[in-house]
Amino acid sequence: MASVHESLYFNPMMTNGVVHANVFGIKDWVTPYKMALLVLIGELGRAGPHLSLLERRSLNRLLLPLLQGPDMTLSRLIKAIEECCPHLASSVQIRIKLMAGGELKDMEQFFDDLSEAFSGTEPEVHKTSVVGLFLRHMILAYNKLSFSQVYKLYTALQQYFQNDEKKSGREETEMELTQCGESEGKMEKEEFDRPLREEEISCNGPLSQKQAEYFLSQQASLLKNDETKALSPASLQKELNNLLKFNPDFAEAHYLSYLNSLRVQDVFSSTHSLLHYFDRLILTGAESKSNGDEGYGRSLRYAALNLAALHCRFGHYQQAELALQEAIRIAQESNDHVCLQHCLSWLYILEQKRLDSCVLLEHSVKKAVYFGLPYLASLGIQSLVQQRAFAGKTANKLMDALKDSDLLHWKHSLSELIDISIAQKTAIWRLYGRSTMALQQAQMLLSMNSLEAAVNVGVQQNNTESFAVVLCHLAELHAEQGYFTSASEILKHLKERFPPNSQHAQLWMLFDQKIQFDRAMNDGKYHVADSLVAGITALNSTEGVYRKAVLLKAQNQMSEVHRLLQKLLIHCQKIKNTEMVISVLLAIAELYWRSLCHTIALPVLLQALALSQEYRLQYLASETLLNLAFSQLILGIPEQALSILHTAIEPILAHGAVLDKGAAMFLVAKCQVASAASYTPQKKAEALESAILNLNEAKAYFAKVDCREQLRDVLYLQARLFHSLGKAQERNQCAMLFRQLHQELPGRGVPLISAFK
Repeated sequence: MASVHESLYFNPMMTNGVVHANVFGIKDWVTPYKMALLVLIGELGRAGPHLSLLERRSLNRLLLPLLQGPDMTLSRLIKAIEECCPHLASSVQIRIKLMAGGELKDMEQFFDDLSEAFSGTEPEVHKTSVVGLFLRHMILAYNKLSFSQVYKLYTALQQYFQNDEKKSGREETEMELTQCGESEGKMEKEEFDRPLREEEISCNGPLSQKQAEYFLSQQASLLKNDETKALSPASLQKELNNLLKFNPDFAEAHYLSYLNSLRVQDVFSSTHSLLHYFDRLILTGAESKSNGDEGYGRSLRYAALNLAALHCRFGHYQQAELALQEAIRIAQESNDHVCLQHCLSWLYILEQKRLDSCVLLEHSVKKAVYFGLPYLASLGIQSLVQQRAFAGKTANKLMDALKDSDLLHWKHSLSELIDISIAQKTAIWRLYGRSTMALQQAQMLLSMNSLEAAVNVGVQQNNTESFAVVLCHLAELHAEQGYFTSASEILKHLKERFPPNSQHAQLWMLFDQKIQFDRAMNDGKYHVADSLVAGITALNSTEGVYRKAVLLKAQNQMSEVHRLLQKLLIHCQKIKNTEMVISVLLAIAELYWRSLCHTIALPVLLQALALSQEYRLQYLASETLLNLAFSQLILGIPEQALSILHTAIEPILAHGAVLDKGAAMFLVAKCQVASAASYTPQKKAEALESAILNLNEAKAYFAKVDCREQLRDVLYLQARLFHSLGKAQERNQCAMLFRQLHQELPGRGVPLISAFK
């Protein structure tokens, strides 16, 4: 597909260097590579009776991609044939050598003999088969050539064969040199043997219309489902530029260029290519042919709609709204209800922060169902579910709505929306704090993909946003449970599946930075955490400011933390990010504890509890209750704190992160110790024994995530309890471990009950 000098392959459809498709009623032309394919088909027909069933089946499977794909070098073609049938590859190479080394009349005779494949009562090739159509196209294209064009084709064949001989000679020389060398030479040989894309495709002429269509459809499919297997953005753009050089009116090439520019977030190039795509549709009359007089207006309104989507993707909401208004106006004039439904969906996206956007979305879903647009209806239901989840609706109602959308998916075989629905369920269960259910949904989606790949061997890997979301949640769930090695493996797989230049790479980048930040904070490596804050802020500004506040709080910069949290609280309330509002309120309450303003912290915690219960964020509600219990412990009412803990600790132990489980068990032990002060000696000893057991459990949790500061606090309290119970050996062991950790960690005292976590 690389560009070549135009005189190398004379194209009867080319005038002044521009391809004009179907000038002579054909869509193909003869090249040396296609002549090699004709030789292969001829040799396959002669050797047919002598080939085994397996060889014939392998060759038939090989023929289709060779016919559809771009031209390739002779050595690469021979190598592909050798993998299926070595002696046939040798016959093909000898026949091409004889033709290239012979005279012009040999090539003329070769094309005259091609028509014999269709003769007889049982012809070797049927005229309407894929191979038969290819043969007929080549015969017709060859017959249209003038004598000078035939001569240029003959010289091109000679050059095609000579280039392959030169390359083979170089490889043999390199092999001899490497055999004389040592082990370093073996490494060099491997480098020489690796296929060089530019060298392999350097002999390719301009693509025929069929080859171009196959190339564009293949790359578009890969960009949608498996971007890693598509050409890199730079390589793909180079091939598209080469394609457009020969045919600047090829509308589909402009659209693929638009998709390619979106990969690298290039606003100018993507807008330029999108406008060129619709311009070419109108100029070539492709729309008018299929839609009559309506085609011109249809292109205009869908051009405006796509332009609105493009501006919306890049955050240019004002320009997107203007383009959308234009699309709506043209669609209303043409009475195009389908286009209006798409416009209505995008209108919701632009106005989803408004209070009446829910009504707009419900109207969109009803209209989509009425006009028989299941894809739009399902996306509308998904958006409604997401909005209702943020509004605090119960999980059972949301799952019922998703079940209705799933019926649409299975009925119309919308596999992509099935994946989106499962990813949506995973995110909803995570929002509500049910990590076990989220894990189940994530594994379900991955299992479905594995099963599909096992049943259909040729299925492409599904590298869509749904899989990126699910794998990110899976990595975070493993990290929360202390399985950092497993989380790293998942993130490694994500990096391979979604490279940094892919459109969904920002998802795993954010999760990766957050997991590294949490590990650095657990290890007390605040300088490492500080370097990660900038990366988190670049990907998510709200999350970055919150992490910055957490870091400053650990470094005891209270005034700066308070200023950041107040600013963040106002911002999150404005954008209605309830989950972050509750997290900020809990952080502010902790600041008040550390400043010994315990009574001021209570109203803040009650506000956080009211929000978490209103929006049914169960896990955050349980965490808020733990903070309230800690406040009551500080205020001297440990019995009341214990009663709250008994109701709040169950969701934490069932669905919580290991760090939160450890903090909860540590708090239970503190409350038990504080309550035992008024007990009888015997009952007090039993309470202290129970507290020691809870501390052992907390210690196991903290050790799992390597939280050494919390481990030090637990060991300190255990040593004190063993001392109270007269167990000197256990006390000394805890004291020794405490001393080791105390020497390793920076000395900031031992805050026994000055903080919840």
